[in-house]
Amino acid sequence: YGLNQLVGGVAFTLALVLIVIAGAELFTGNCLIAMSFMARKITGKDLARNLIIAFIGNFIGALTLVLWIYVSKQWTINNYLLGAKIVLAANDKVNIPFGAAFARGVICNALVCLGIWLCYSARSNMDKILALLWPISCLIACGFEHCVVNMWLIPMGLVLKGNSAVLAAAEKFHGGKLDLSNLTLFKGFLIDNLFPVVLGNLFGGIVLVAGVYWFIYLRTSKR
Repeated sequence: YGLNQLVGGVAFTLALVLIVIAGAELFTGNCLIAMSFMARKITGKDLARNLIIAFIGNFIGALTLVLWIYVSKQWTINNYLLGAKIVLAANDKVNIPFGAAFARGVICNALVCLGIWLCYSARSNMDKILALLWPISCLIACGFEHCVVNMWLIPMGLVLKGNSAVLAAAEKFHGGKLDLSNLTLFKGFLIDNLFPVVLGNLFGGIVLVAGVYWFIYLRTSKR
């Protein structure tokens, strides 16, 4: 389990590398923009607008990826084992208690934003890749919650849970019958997972990273 998670974390670093180097927008990483708001360089409306647009764009992109992954039949790899693991992971996520999902979201985005913060010290693309590798690998290896990842993973699980071959492979891997009663669109995904994880990601990025670094470096003392 530990080695699989670590390898998955290293592989997942590619996503942040593509975002940072190719100049894309990531909802969780954009929480760092809150530093500009705290420094009175932008308004609260500007910050909210950026985060909302990034959130919607990331959600559309994640759902588009669900479509293409489904059409590509990649989930049938290794006798449907890949699809089975997606369903199992999605089911685990929708059954995380609210407080735990929030806390995992906090730590997750603190690591994401710290990774992006480290990139500001980079002089080359290789520096950026190495700077992102450690915090991003850590958050995946430790099982923390990233809302944009879940925008893809849980809907993919919702699509695949109705496939009998995937379900059979999942139950075989799990070692028994699965309870997928909470793997639903509204309650399971939107309410039980996405809502607390988004709140946690916002807190971790805006308060623990942007807020702390603003306080240390940009806060002006009143005289």
